[in-house]
Amino acid sequence: MPAHQPAAVATALRTAMGKLTRRVRLEDRMPAGQVAVLGTLDRNGARTTSELAADQQVRPQSMARTVELLMEQGLITRRAHPTDGRKSLVELSAEGRALLEEARERRADWLAQAIDAELTREERELLARATVLVERLAAH
Repeated sequence: MPAHQPAAVATALRTAMGKLTRRVRLEDRMPAGQVAVLGTLDRNGARTTSELAADQQVRPQSMARTVELLMEQGLITRRAHPTDGRKSLVELSAEGRALLEEARERRADWLAQAIDAELTREERELLARATVLVERLAAH
């Protein structure tokens, strides 16, 4: 199959993005599942533990443990659900928001340094143009 065929491009892109994502995650200083929960709360606001479990595609019992660990670290807080007294919502604390921002900056810094060290000016320009294409694909 020629390298420019959609299936070949899709395979190469998925593989490369997976490798890059795994490498960038090495910059995190906490387990990926915990970072993912903080990111979800940051993007989507307060959620129940069940909603977080569904978002992360894990069992509710596993998410309950993750929530407890994040609460013990002071990274999230729990409050009563406004319409259902049987439920509670978890949300980012100020400490959680600060830690998440620090993690994002650390990952972005690593990636910026890698781009600077590994790519020529022309390659950086090409990569900048390609990010627009990847965004279009993500929005499809």
